Amino acid sequence: MNASRAYPSGPSEPIEQLVQALLARMTLAEKVGQMCQRNASEGHPPDYLGADLRAGQVGAVLNVVEVDAVNELQRIAVEESRLGIPLLVGRDVIHGFRTVMPLPLGQAASWNPGLVRECARIAAREAAGAGINWTFAPMIDIARDPRWGRIAESFGEDVFLASRLAAAAVTGFQGEDLAAPGSLAACAKHFAGYGAAESGRDYATTSIPEVELRNVYFPPFQAAIEAGVRTLMPSFCELNGVPCSGNEFLLRDVLRGEWGFDGVVVSDWDSVRQLKVHGLTADDRASALAAVTAGLDLEMAGDAYRNHLASLVESGAVEEGLLDQAVAGILRLKFELGLFENPYTDPARLPPLLDDEALATAKQAAAQSAVLLQNRNGVLPLKAGRLQAVAVIGPLADAPHEQLGTWTFDGSAADAVTPRQAIEALAGPEVQLRFAAAMANSRSSAGPGFDEAVAAARDSDVALLFLGEEAILSGEAHSRAEIGLPGAQEELVRRVREAGRPVVAVVMAGRPLTLAGIVDQVDALLFAWHPGTMGGPALAELLFGVQSPSGKLPVTFPRMVGQVPIYYSQKNTGKPPTPDQVVHIDDIDTHAPQTSIGMTAFHLDAGYRPLFPFGFGLSYTEFHYRDIRASAPEIALGESVRISAELSNQGPVAAEEVVQLYVRDLVGSITRPVRELKGFKRLRLAPGQTVTVAFDLHTDELAFHGRDMRRVTEPGEFRAWIGGSSDTELGITFHIRGDTSS
Repeated sequence: MNASRAYPSGPSEPIEQLVQALLARMTLAEKVGQMCQRNASEGHPPDYLGADLRAGQVGAVLNVVEVDAVNELQRIAVEESRLGIPLLVGRDVIHGFRTVMPLPLGQAASWNPGLVRECARIAAREAAGAGINWTFAPMIDIARDPRWGRIAESFGEDVFLASRLAAAAVTGFQGEDLAAPGSLAACAKHFAGYGAAESGRDYATTSIPEVELRNVYFPPFQAAIEAGVRTLMPSFCELNGVPCSGNEFLLRDVLRGEWGFDGVVVSDWDSVRQLKVHGLTADDRASALAAVTAGLDLEMAGDAYRNHLASLVESGAVEEGLLDQAVAGILRLKFELGLFENPYTDPARLPPLLDDEALATAKQAAAQSAVLLQNRNGVLPLKAGRLQAVAVIGPLADAPHEQLGTWTFDGSAADAVTPRQAIEALAGPEVQLRFAAAMANSRSSAGPGFDEAVAAARDSDVALLFLGEEAILSGEAHSRAEIGLPGAQEELVRRVREAGRPVVAVVMAGRPLTLAGIVDQVDALLFAWHPGTMGGPALAELLFGVQSPSGKLPVTFPRMVGQVPIYYSQKNTGKPPTPDQVVHIDDIDTHAPQTSIGMTAFHLDAGYRPLFPFGFGLSYTEFHYRDIRASAPEIALGESVRISAELSNQGPVAAEEVVQLYVRDLVGSITRPVRELKGFKRLRLAPGQTVTVAFDLHTDELAFHGRDMRRVTEPGEFRAWIGGSSDTELGITFHIRGDTSS
C-alpha cells in the first residue's frame, strides 16, 4: 500500500489529525463514496465493484465472507484508488459465526453478562478470520411483544438486564483494542422503539411518549455507548410519525447532542429509499436529503446517497459540512480498526473455526440459557442407571438446522449436535433409545407418526418430547399472530400422555410461546429457545442431571396471546387486581349485575397473572430466601443503601441461582412501575450452604425521567425485594431524604 495515500501526516499522528488531513484531500465524489455501503453477496464482488472501488465510490461492503474475495476488494481500494482508503466489511454476526451460540434471547436467559461477552468474543474472532471487521449486532431493543419475530434477537423485556447485556456484547465484539486481530466494530440497533411495533408486526408503526422512550427504550443504547460501541443503526419503523432513518430528534438531538456519540450511524437495509414508501418524502432525492440532514452517515444497500448527495450539495440544499461530519466518523472508525495499517486478513493469525474453546462456550451458553419451568414429582433429572428405555419424540429432537435458530447465515447444520444424538451418547448402550419424529416439521398435521410415537412412549420408562417452532418461524419479518405450538404438537402431547408414562417436554423456539394447552399434560417443561450448535449435549446433560438448570426468563410468558403486551414492570392502575377480586368468565352468572365481578384491571378469560413471570426458573435443588434487611431505614440523596438477604441451598445437589433485586418507587411525580430490576447475581451453592447476598443501591440508580424529561431521583418511600423471580414476596421498605445532610 502507498503509505503517502493512507497517512497524509504519518501513521504515528493522533487519529483525529489523520482523519482531518485525509478529509481535506477528498473530493465531493470521494466523500459521497465513503457514505455508501454496497451489497457484495453475489458472485465474485471484485468483478462488479472493482471500477467503483478504483474511483473511490465505495466506503463499505457487506455480505462477502470469502477471505480471498475480501482481500482482493481491500487491495483494489488501498492500492488502486486515489487515496487508498480501506473498506468496512459488514456482516450480520448475530449469535455466532460458524459456531452458533443460543439466540440472544436465550443468552439473556443465562443472566450472565460474562458469558454473553464470551459468546460475542468467539463470534467476532471467527468472523474476523473471513475478513469481516464490522457486525450489525447487538440488537438491544426492549421487546415486550412475543408476536414480534425479532424478539429472538433481543435481550428481552427489561431495561436493566438488557442494558447490562448490551454492554457485555459490545465489549465482547470489540475487545480491548479494535485494531487487534479478532475484534469487530459492534453496531447497537435499532434506535429506537422498534420492539414496540404495533401488534408485533415487523416494521409497523411505533407510538411512544418521550418520557417512556427515555425511561424504557433509550437506556440500553446509552449503556452500549458508555461501553464504547462504535456504530449505531436506526430502526426501520417510524417513531411518532417520523421514520427513524430520517428522525432528527433521535439522531442529532439525542444521539449526537445529548449523548455525544462520535461513531458511525448506518441505515438498515435500503431504509433511506423507504422513507418515500413511509410517506415522509416524495422521491429518493428528498429521502437522501431527509436522512443526511437527520444525521445518517452511511447508507446500506440502497443508492439514494450515491445518486443524489453530490447534487444536493452542489445545489446548496445540503451543506458540505454535513458530509464532512459523516465522513470523518467513517474514517475515524477505519483508523481505529487499524485498517490503514493492515487492511488484509490472514486467517492463520486467529484460532480455527469450531475449536474446543468455541464449542465449550456454546455448550455452556446453551445449558445456562435453558429454563426449567415445571418439574412435577421430581421427574427430572433422569437417572440413567434406573432406565431401560427412553422415548425421544418430536419434530425438533433430531433437526440440526432448526436448533440453530434465526440469523445463522454462516452456521452449518452439519456441525450441530442434536438432542437425539447427545442423549444416545450420554445414556450409553445400556439404555435403549426409541426415536419417533411423529411430525415432518413443527407445523405438520397429525398423521401415522403419532401412533409410532405413542408406541415408543408406551414401551419406554419416560417420554422426552422435543417441541417448539422451526427456525424460520422467528426473526425478521417472521411475526406471528398466534404464538402457541404450531401444527398438531398439542395433540401430539395429549396422545403421548395417554401412554401412561412420565412426559418431559423440551421446547425450542425463538420467542415465548403460549403453553397453557400443554402444561397440565406434561410432568416437566424445559424451555431451551434455539440453543445453537451444541444444544444437544447441553440439553442431554440437563435432562440427566450432569448439570442443574439455572436459566431465568428474560421475558414474561403469557397464558394466551390476548394478554400481550404483558410484562412484569407494568404500572399499577387505579384499580389493581388481587386474587380475591378476579372472577373467571365461566363463573359469571347469566344476567349478573355489571358490578357483581371484581371491578379491577384483568381479563375475564385469563386473569391478570402470566403463565410464567419474568425472572422465573426452577432448579434441581431447593433455594430458600429469608431475612431481607436494609443497612439503614433512611438515607439521603447521594448515598447508598445495602439490601441483603440470606440464601440457602436446602436441596440435594450443588446448583447455581440467579438472585434478583427489585425496587419500587411508591410515590413519584409520574407513576412508577410496580417493580423494577436493579441488580442480579449468579451464585453457586453446595447442598446445605447458606450465604448472605447483598446489593449496594445508590440513589442515582433510582432516578428516572420526569415530566420535564430531566433525570432525577425523588425523595420518598421505596420498597425492595430479593428473590429468585419478579414475583418474590420477600421485601423491605426504606426511605430517601430530600436533603444531603447526614
